[in-house]
Amino acid sequence: MSALHLTGIGHAFLGRTVLDRVTLSIGEGELVALVGPSGCGKSTLLHIAAGLVEPRQGHIIRSYTRHAVVFQEPRLLPWATARKNIGMAITANCSGRDRQAHIVAAAMAAALEEEDLDKYPVQLSGGMKQRTAIARALASEADFLFFDEPFTALDPALRRHMQDIVIRHVGGGKRAGLFITHDMAEAVRIAHRIVVLDRRGNGVLGERSVPLAPGERDDRMIFETVQHFMKKDPLFRHVEELDERRAG
Repeated sequence: MSALHLTGIGHAFLGRTVLDRVTLSIGEGELVALVGPSGCGKSTLLHIAAGLVEPRQGHIIRSYTRHAVVFQEPRLLPWATARKNIGMAITANCSGRDRQAHIVAAAMAAALEEEDLDKYPVQLSGGMKQRTAIARALASEADFLFFDEPFTALDPALRRHMQDIVIRHVGGGKRAGLFITHDMAEAVRIAHRIVVLDRRGNGVLGERSVPLAPGERDDRMIFETVQHFMKKDPLFRHVEELDERRAG
């Protein structure tokens, strides 16, 4: 059963079409990585799927109960502590001791120390800010999570640590998710399935399932899978074209 189903999604900015006839389904408990060159409309598609942008055409069926979004920037409220930022995602009927326990549990799931919860965003490192953003998403008890290139600005060690958090908490049965990335190794490491968007947003070019489950793939398997996709699979031929991050 699909947790999210997009049919014939189309959108344009200032008269320029950025998405056209995009159809995508994500199953319950599945984490899908969406890849494609810069400017192909990946983030726009995610924002439409999450209800942040209204599409010009197409239909969306959301079979899950609640979703949360983790952006490339943490988007924390600067005047609120990490504890309060996380707590804002908790439903109103949770209060007092239960609320605080829920915040701490979400923080620990995102590898935050309890002593960091009373710090303000300006006092947190980049990795701690992003962990706070993930903890906020987990605290919401959403059963679908959207990730819009959330680890791009992090160093390799922190990025891997964040990926581990995603692997533990998304796509394991309880939660489904859509994860946008420019990094094929990241996509292979965390996702059940990789979907490639056309360079001009004209639908989905194709998809590939990744062997084994996320968390069961060792570094050698990930490397070999990426090499196969990028060098031998024509579906991925254009993925890095027009990628400004790599071109620079």
